[in-house]
Amino acid sequence: MTAPTATQQHAPPGDTGRAAPGRTGPHRSRPPGRLRRLTLPYVLLLPALALELLVHLVPMVVGIWMSFRELVQQYLRDWSTAPFTGLDNYHLAVDVNAPVGEALLHSFFVTCAFTVLSVGLCWLVGTAAAVFMQESFRGRGLLRALFLMPYALPVYAAVITWAFMFQRDHGLVNHVLGEQLGLTDGHTFWLIGDNSFIALLVVSVWKGWPFAFLIIMAGLQNIPRELYEAAAIDGAGIWQQIRRITLPSLRPVNQVLVLVLFLWTFNDFNTPYVMFGKAAPKAADLISIHIYQSSFVTWDFGTGSAMSVLLLLFLLLVTAAYLALTSRGRKASDV
Repeated sequence: MTAPTATQQHAPPGDTGRAAPGRTGPHRSRPPGRLRRLTLPYVLLLPALALELLVHLVPMVVGIWMSFRELVQQYLRDWSTAPFTGLDNYHLAVDVNAPVGEALLHSFFVTCAFTVLSVGLCWLVGTAAAVFMQESFRGRGLLRALFLMPYALPVYAAVITWAFMFQRDHGLVNHVLGEQLGLTDGHTFWLIGDNSFIALLVVSVWKGWPFAFLIIMAGLQNIPRELYEAAAIDGAGIWQQIRRITLPSLRPVNQVLVLVLFLWTFNDFNTPYVMFGKAAPKAADLISIHIYQSSFVTWDFGTGSAMSVLLLLFLLLVTAAYLALTSRGRKASDV
């Protein structure tokens, strides 16, 4: 006769050891309340995902479809009947020996130069202002608010104001540079010719550096003050502290900031359109306004869509390469 097991000894009366109906061994069915808690985040995300699909993904797919069609003005009434052209629109856009491809290549180089200068100056001015604002002084809060005004102002209102300031005869820029400082003759053209690139760059930096200032200032709050105090005791100056403490500590913040500024600046359409209208000068022919002219001015939506797809591929390639390089650098620094 075998002795009863521990489970049999402590089993309640009437329990035969069989699983109750609705159970499968030790696993029980998930309570309805827990199921609702697990699915609730996804249910709340559905409206945002649907809106994102409607606003971004659907037009993107339509634009890719248009890039393979000869969608010119005669097919706008019924654009679904536009003939299929394959890769002809892409060949036309990248053929640098043809006028269309040559103009697109020039616009691409102008946009690259504009983006590098704008992002670099925005980061430099924003970093300098954020480091300066770390020290406590009287009126610092008011000065911070003034620094953020260009970022808070509506883009159209700010750019229109700058366009009036850059006017040749009655603009404030010529008045200050010519009559007040004597640097120019007071009748410089800023909205046409080669100077249009400088004017566009000034406006871009003016409205972009406060964002860099805001992000870097937030990143500086995570750097312990004890590091600067210890460095000062060891005899490190302000430049050595910035080089050895501030910049290395801000590396993750700067990696994201530079990428965001690059994407915003390379795709900037509002600034050149408000400043110059539909026909931007050749020196300030950014690729965003160039694609607009190719699509809505010449009514060649097939070629314009092909240019847009090429721009999308370029930005995706640069973003992927940038993220790969920064992640590799982060891993190397951690080791």
